[in-house]
Amino acid sequence: MDVLEAIRTRRSVRKYKPTPIPDDVLGRVLEAVRLAPSAKNFQPWKFILIRDPELKAKIASACVNQTFMAQAPVIVAACGLPEKSYAGMGRYMSSWPVDVTIAFEHLVLQAQAEGLGTCWIGAFYEEEVKALLGVPAAVRVLGLTPLGYPAESPAARPRKPLSEIISAEKF
Repeated sequence: MDVLEAIRTRRSVRKYKPTPIPDDVLGRVLEAVRLAPSAKNFQPWKFILIRDPELKAKIASACVNQTFMAQAPVIVAACGLPEKSYAGMGRYMSSWPVDVTIAFEHLVLQAQAEGLGTCWIGAFYEEEVKALLGVPAAVRVLGLTPLGYPAESPAARPRKPLSEIISAEKF
């Protein structure tokens, strides 16, 4: 599957089969994270794989009771390391949110190419998630995703036409 096809066919999956993810498949998904670019190549991230059923249920609860997450064999938490990121992005912000997002999206697209489903979870109680996962105070949780074989095929959602989102030379 080429990259554009992975982008075209990716969906937010909310139903998962209990089928385990083979080590080689998971390895390629994680390798996509490792290869992601970051500002000054600082790679200010840590990704946590959660497989324990009891912990997955607690994490799903901390994600505003999105219980479907716990169906997947793995939940991935994407964490940013603000103190290890480039501080001058745009000359006004730290790069860690962008860097972690790029790496997380690499994970999502490689998962799609491997036939796995994901669902970017942005609704969560960060302090609860951090406590459950032992995340240090200085580290931030940017997002989570269940990761597993889809038990559904969601329909494509509408996208804006290029004419609404692209301009040339000026805004």
